[in-house]
Amino acid sequence: MAVTERPSHFLENIVESDLAEGRTDQLVTRFPPEPNGYLHIGHAKSICLNFGLAERFGGKCNLRFDDTNPEKESDEFVAAIKKDIEWLGFEWAGEPHFASDYFEQLYQWAQHLVKAGKAYVCELSADEAREYRGTLTEPGKNSPWRDRSVEENLQLLEKMRSGEVAEGKATLRAKIDMAHGNMNMRDPVLYRIRHVTHHQQGDEWKIYPSYDFAHGQGDAIEGVTHSICTLEFQDHRPLYDWFIENLPVPARPRQYEFARLELNYTVTSKRKLKQLVDSGVVDGWDDPRMPTISGMRRRGYTPAAIRNLCEMVGITKANSVVDVGMLEYALRDDLDKNAPRAMVVLNPLKLVLTNYDGNESLRSPNHPVKEEMGERQLSFSRELWIEAEDFREEANKKYKRLVLGKRVRLRNAYVIEAESLEKDDQGNITQVNARVIAGTLGENPEDGIKPKGVIHWVDAATAADCEAKLYEDRLFSVEAPGAGGSDFMQQLNPVTCTSLQGAKAEASLANAASDVTWQFERTGYFTRDSASPGLVFNRTIGLRDTQGKSQA
Repeated sequence: MAVTERPSHFLENIVESDLAEGRTDQLVTRFPPEPNGYLHIGHAKSICLNFGLAERFGGKCNLRFDDTNPEKESDEFVAAIKKDIEWLGFEWAGEPHFASDYFEQLYQWAQHLVKAGKAYVCELSADEAREYRGTLTEPGKNSPWRDRSVEENLQLLEKMRSGEVAEGKATLRAKIDMAHGNMNMRDPVLYRIRHVTHHQQGDEWKIYPSYDFAHGQGDAIEGVTHSICTLEFQDHRPLYDWFIENLPVPARPRQYEFARLELNYTVTSKRKLKQLVDSGVVDGWDDPRMPTISGMRRRGYTPAAIRNLCEMVGITKANSVVDVGMLEYALRDDLDKNAPRAMVVLNPLKLVLTNYDGNESLRSPNHPVKEEMGERQLSFSRELWIEAEDFREEANKKYKRLVLGKRVRLRNAYVIEAESLEKDDQGNITQVNARVIAGTLGENPEDGIKPKGVIHWVDAATAADCEAKLYEDRLFSVEAPGAGGSDFMQQLNPVTCTSLQGAKAEASLANAASDVTWQFERTGYFTRDSASPGLVFNRTIGLRDTQGKSQA
């Protein structure tokens, strides 16, 4: 991918300086997701940053799964994460890594800390440990188990590993400083007992390392030079450095922090996203209403739009909430430039051309300005479908569509004039009859009476029956779901999807691919739903922003 010319951000400046001064020979970054859920839009910024830095400076970026919590992890999440990264346009170096690949080495390093008198087995319960930890203003208290002998600690640690100690009965803790001003340095937990099957390691392990213990050491094993995290890990950096300094690790990575991507009208907490899935509010992690990368892909978002958003947001050290309208702008901008065009009638009304008995094929460009995208053939015959809202018996001058006695142009076809209509017993219009104005294929009428507007249409004889799902742009009705202790589940938009099952699509869409987003002319951007067996299209986004605006 091409690098956009723009001012360098602080991490690029750090890397450039390290390379120039010889502190780093080759840049190595990593993206370390937990395989306990699907990636979301917030992860996209970290992906673009870590992989983007490696691309920019000729380095490499590892993919490492932080699989240290077997109760919540699965191979499903591993596969989804790989797919998302590849879809965004990035490639990791070599084979994917797992923190569990290093479990044996981490255990040996834990023994090293015990032998050095810098770690001990603690038998405080979780509640007792919290009480002993102290507060932000008060120092903690030493565990009564803190001064056990090295021999006893090693024996207990081995029993923990072999499964002889019950869950919750003991932990291995680093011996640092219970009065430290940084709470993360108050004898943090290195290992917890979990008698749970691991998705990679099976039942081999009964104890699992903490994230803090596995993270930096995994970086060191892989030769990571710049370990880039979001700001919530800033207070963990002293602990990251303590492990590196007190263990015989093969490399000395440095941790740096940046502000994560937060959007309004959106939740990105995996816990909250899982609650949406488990409660049935959405149909899964890849539901098109979800802010997961999988959901956005199924919705019709493009990799370029997401990457462009991350570029626009920039890399800083100040937390902020980005207006979701910026993402919507990036999406519309990309789709307007690159999406092929098609015609689909969402609410069909039959149109009969009373003076036309032909059957011809009309040419239509796939994009109004990109000739390289080619053209397609549209069948045109006596009976067509038009949008019901594109016809009125009578209307004022502001209405630029079809009215009895008035003219419109059919997109890429003829000018027509409405003559009459038919209604059912309930008074609903069921058919409009119109005449074709001769000589108007690509030309204005010779009588000088110009059409009022242009409407789209679909040939009735060759139309593909389809379903259109109209998703609301935003799942939530408030800017900050869950803020101030509010229940985010009560802040969902009341209607987030409307299904139109009688839509009619031009014949070229009958075998539409699910990895293309089209502009349905005059209607919006749509993509074929990858999870539906029939011809179902998801609305990606409307043609223009209507949030907070009248839609009269």
